[in-house]
Amino acid sequence: MNVHRFGSAALALCLLLPTTAPAADFQDVLDTPVVTSPLATRGLINGLTLAGQRVVGVGQRGHIVYSDDQGANWQQATVPVSSDLVAVSFPSPQRGWAVGHDGVVLTTTDAGATWHTQLDGHRVGELMLAYYQAKGDAQWTAEAERFVAQGAESPFLDVWFADEQTGFVVGAFNLILQTTDGGATWTPWLDRTENPQALHLYAIRPAAGELWVTGEQGLVLRLDAAEARFRAVETPYKGSYFGLTGTSGAVIVFGLRGNAYRSTDLGEHWIKLDTGLEEGLTAAASDGAQAVVLASQAGRLLMSRDGGAHFAPVKLDRAIPASAVQPVGSGAVIVAGARGIAVQTFK
Repeated sequence: MNVHRFGSAALALCLLLPTTAPAADFQDVLDTPVVTSPLATRGLINGLTLAGQRVVGVGQRGHIVYSDDQGANWQQATVPVSSDLVAVSFPSPQRGWAVGHDGVVLTTTDAGATWHTQLDGHRVGELMLAYYQAKGDAQWTAEAERFVAQGAESPFLDVWFADEQTGFVVGAFNLILQTTDGGATWTPWLDRTENPQALHLYAIRPAAGELWVTGEQGLVLRLDAAEARFRAVETPYKGSYFGLTGTSGAVIVFGLRGNAYRSTDLGEHWIKLDTGLEEGLTAAASDGAQAVVLASQAGRLLMSRDGGAHFAPVKLDRAIPASAVQPVGSGAVIVAGARGIAVQTFK
């Protein structure tokens, strides 16, 4: 990046750090299909989700893998790019989206077996520029021009879809776009966030009946649906929040140095959770009811069965550094990270 620099913690967590070195004869990763490899599940996998009963994981060099037997066996998907991918969302069993470096947005209509490019970094700046120019907004036109000048450098870091039509992608430097037509068109929302420092947006997820965004330097935003704007929410911690999770009645934000906070009143008050950890919390998942799993950079897992009010460590045979977690059944969770994918079982 030539305007801002990424935080060292995010770099250490491989959230934003490219995993491939430039080749002598440059090939644009946005034009280079993924290489099929039997080792795809052993490399860096950054994101996990469910497509119905299927587990889908996304990772480095465009690798997307899926399993129909709760992680026992995996197949590799057909992907048109070899950009590093970091997040994935399926609002229905067949339709999904994945995002990552180089401003790439991919979509699938067959439960993750084959993917197609919907958006990339070459087009993101152009659509932003056209949008803000049409509005006659000089401030945001200038910001869009900087994105155009940077080219395909700004990554998307998370994606979330409410259904097959409506979703958001978020990323570095306050990058946020919305679609209401399944990704056929995208609307920039940079002017609709209370994020004047253009801090990185790491995660977007629903919790406690609301839609939330977390980012660096303690940034937490909550969607004001009536005003179509993300409002800033104060929390007691000013370090980076790498993600969020929650239940129907609570939201949990988590990040650096084992810090996690829970609110049951839409962010009016926060209670610090006793995680017992000092390393970064990098992943979480909820069953939508009362079970919540937190995972750390070192691969330690914490389980709550009371909606995130209390957490206890999960006894594991071997800790695996975690970028993503996905519960599969009542006594197992799939953990993904720098060492690939593994199934962890517990009682």
